[in-house]
Amino acid sequence: MILDPAQVAPAARTWQELTGLVRGCTACPELVASRTTVVAGALPDGVPAADVLLIGEAPGAQEDEAGVPFVGRSGQLLDSLLHEIGLPRQRVAVTNVLKCRPPGNRKPRRVEVGRCRPWLARQIELADPRVLVALGGTATEWFFGAGARIAALRVTVHHWQGRSLVVTYHPSAAIRFGPRGAPVAALREDLRTVARLVPPAAGGPAGDE
Repeated sequence: MILDPAQVAPAARTWQELTGLVRGCTACPELVASRTTVVAGALPDGVPAADVLLIGEAPGAQEDEAGVPFVGRSGQLLDSLLHEIGLPRQRVAVTNVLKCRPPGNRKPRRVEVGRCRPWLARQIELADPRVLVALGGTATEWFFGAGARIAALRVTVHHWQGRSLVVTYHPSAAIRFGPRGAPVAALREDLRTVARLVPPAAGGPAGDE
């Protein structure tokens, strides 16, 4: 029997319970056939909620193997930038719009995004972040609809269901354009904005420079 995310996701009472359901998802037969694991997302250990929820597009090859989002080169860049701005990873949850790696790392199809949507919607409710960060075009379209453009949206702090929402480039785009490219500079700037939107951590401001 195919598990319907729209029916089961809203009933999950905790992030851990939801993660168990996500890992059993069979809603997209092509993705089920090609994936190694379902990459549900990661909430910081020992906390009921996160200050920030970073949302990417879909798992890559390394994430598909590890079962954890942002562990490849994109994750390394993200970790470096978070450390640079003083926002520790234990305050940050990470997930993707799509929980399974698309074959050949192709762009997620709209029907797949639609089937997976209830998982992310419930993750947002359960992680209860102050700030949502849409990393890349697919995540931006998840919030704003088809055709949404990062360049037109990233300068403003938006509001979505009572939470702050920051739009920025995906770390993979920053890697493609190199360390001196515009995307990495924009990503750094936007993450600094995120740091200013969360309360200071114990021992000092989150956004210390």
